[in-house]
Amino acid sequence: MKKLHELVAERLLCLSALASSAITLAILAFLVVMGLPLMRAGGVLPLVYSPWAPFQGSFGIFPMIVGTCAISLASLVLAFPLSLGCSFLIAAVAPSAVSRGFRRLIELMTGIPTVVYGFVGIFLLVPIVRELFRSGSGMSLLTAALVLGIMITPTMTLFFCDSFDRIPKSYLDAAEALGASRTQQLLHVMLPLAKKGMLTGVLLALGRAVGDTLIALMLAGNAVQVPTSVLEPARTLTAHIALVMAADYESPEFRSIFTCGIVLYLFTLTVTFVVRAMGSAKDEAA
Repeated sequence: MKKLHELVAERLLCLSALASSAITLAILAFLVVMGLPLMRAGGVLPLVYSPWAPFQGSFGIFPMIVGTCAISLASLVLAFPLSLGCSFLIAAVAPSAVSRGFRRLIELMTGIPTVVYGFVGIFLLVPIVRELFRSGSGMSLLTAALVLGIMITPTMTLFFCDSFDRIPKSYLDAAEALGASRTQQLLHVMLPLAKKGMLTGVLLALGRAVGDTLIALMLAGNAVQVPTSVLEPARTLTAHIALVMAADYESPEFRSIFTCGIVLYLFTLTVTFVVRAMGSAKDEAA
């Protein structure tokens, strides 16, 4: 028979789980209710696929969806090799003392506020991009992706390191006994065994990139257009929400930002389900 404190703890945990689920569903319901008048007036698909032209009665968020995908994926492409190199250095190459110090530094970087990255990007990276490419103001998709890639690199690096740490040392010792170099151990032993944990890190870093507001708001240029070049400005969904909320209220433009919220919500939900499914598949395989 369970003790009283165990029963109380179990009930509290159940209530916490139910409350979290209820709050999550309530947020989705709130977004749908607030955006429902505009959805009824013009339909859901036009809100997603049409351009943003408020003075013409068009409140589509397609340019912002493209800007979000472009900046997030570009930052992920830039951050992945950097994260992989850092994690391999920490887990396999550097001496233990150097590895511990470098890992503490990476952990410290995860706590740096986003606005600090934004200020560094404005005063350091924007002038470099402007002078290097001689195009535009320097506030562009490329600038935002570079800073966002640096910001999500620590997150991916720590996930990669944890995945490498869970590899049995006997596997690496066997590979070394067979004459495998450090690079061969990485390619043929470490990466195949750690790929599920690494994929989890990539998905969570992508979720953080998509949900970031300040970097895109400060560095991407915020032009409402579909970018055709990495040197052109763009606007993300999160930056669009911040800009519209700061300038308007109780108008069709304001109502349209709840469509942005629904898109971001569904993306986050999808990433969460993918991560959970990967974890379940890993547990079943084990």
